[in-house]
Amino acid sequence: MIAAADFNPLHAKSKEALRRLRGFHKIVASHSARHFPTLVMNDGAVAYRDLSLRSPSVTYDFLVRSWGLFSEIKDFETAAGHPGARMVLACGFRMRGRRAGMDASASQLRSILARLEEGRINSEQAVREAASVRPTFDIIPQLQANFAFTKAYVAESSGKAGGIAGANFYVDLAIFDRLDLDWITLGEAINWSHPRLGLSADFASVLGINCRNRTPVSPEGVRDGLQIAEQLTSDPNVLHALRQAKDI
Repeated sequence: MIAAADFNPLHAKSKEALRRLRGFHKIVASHSARHFPTLVMNDGAVAYRDLSLRSPSVTYDFLVRSWGLFSEIKDFETAAGHPGARMVLACGFRMRGRRAGMDASASQLRSILARLEEGRINSEQAVREAASVRPTFDIIPQLQANFAFTKAYVAESSGKAGGIAGANFYVDLAIFDRLDLDWITLGEAINWSHPRLGLSADFASVLGINCRNRTPVSPEGVRDGLQIAEQLTSDPNVLHALRQAKDI
């Protein structure tokens, strides 16, 4: 669509593409929450969450929230006559990390607070300085060396050739301990792989989710984080490894 305008946002033909992009951003923003944070770049978005090692309710909640986001985007795209978007929900491990020592703006804010406490600046000046702080480097630690994100990105990019075709929502079947569930309708299983990267997973398209009258506390058929980890690795001591990683 934007190609018809030579990727020039000032061109008259770019207006519809920009409206579509802003509409997409607004929908993602409306679904974003503390337990469903998102990152948007242009016409792509990623949502992420650490799963609970004890309760499947977190897994279920992320699935339902993802379906809600996908459904609203699909309705928006259909109403405007656009082809729609594709979503891939994948499971994987990630590296633990934090922003400490990387964000220069943190030291600027500490300086403002220190000078305010010492009486060298007043509260009005502190607010003014804080409002002018602009980060020159940004990072989301949860998405660094995040191999669920890697799997989802590569699978989505494989498209029709990889069996991940069309404007559909695909879910990693590792999150389920059985598939004969009455609250979700799934398509045929897709044995997806990327041999060069050594990635593989069984996916299925989600055709519908009925979460009405369903408690998110103990959904049937959904695995918790530990059970998913056991599915992803052949390590018999995966729980011990995960507990050790929390101490790093």
